[in-house]
Amino acid sequence: MPSTRKDWRAALGAWIMRIMDKRFSFWSFLALLLALIGPLVVAIAGTGAAPPSLSGHAVGVAAISLTVIMAFAVSILVDDCRFRDLGFAQVSWWSVPIGLALAAFFIGIFGPLANWGLAWLGRDGFEEGLHRIANFPTWVLILTIFVVAPAEELLYRAYAIERLGALIGSRWTAGVVSLSVFFLTHVPMWGWAVALTTIVSGGLVTIVYLVRADVVALVTAHVITDLSGLVIAPHLVRWPLPDMHMASCGRPAHNRPRR
Repeated sequence: MPSTRKDWRAALGAWIMRIMDKRFSFWSFLALLLALIGPLVVAIAGTGAAPPSLSGHAVGVAAISLTVIMAFAVSILVDDCRFRDLGFAQVSWWSVPIGLALAAFFIGIFGPLANWGLAWLGRDGFEEGLHRIANFPTWVLILTIFVVAPAEELLYRAYAIERLGALIGSRWTAGVVSLSVFFLTHVPMWGWAVALTTIVSGGLVTIVYLVRADVVALVTAHVITDLSGLVIAPHLVRWPLPDMHMASCGRPAHNRPRR
């Protein structure tokens, strides 16, 4: 017991020293908090609008973009971080092939299994969330994908894991915290049942990132999977295919977006 207390105190002391370190100034904490909580606030505010409007959607997308810019700007300009410290350490020619392989898995295996699981449990699927974006033009959905999908990977995988990991001394613990907030962020639009699937899908990409700090691979996978679900699938099949993080983007034929 004394040894355990000593170890616990030593760990607490080391953590306090990291907090006091000049690398984690007030702005550092603010940027980390913004990266973790910002998208959740946007999600809550966005689902509060009934019916959803194109202008409100545009504001939400712009807010998420600004969140990424501000968080990375603080770390680079104030904390002297480099891009390799924020998720780009292992980017290489393998990034795109890895991303393509992940996308193939989510589109061809995980998505259908998750849909089947929700139906078997008698839980509501993706209809409620899909209804909110059913009337958006296709070009809006494409633009949203190319902004929000990379933003989620940059904030929840790259930024949160690296910065929070540096603060608490454990990237794996930071990954758990980031995944938990990521799950909560999907609740407002998709509901608890669908959001719970993000623990599995998001957990997988979190592990991939912790093993290989390559956010480009994850961005590639996320964009392709969302394009498949939001844009391609509705024009090929009647029923939706879920996206990488189980925020399904497909729609029944009668709910296809306007071009």
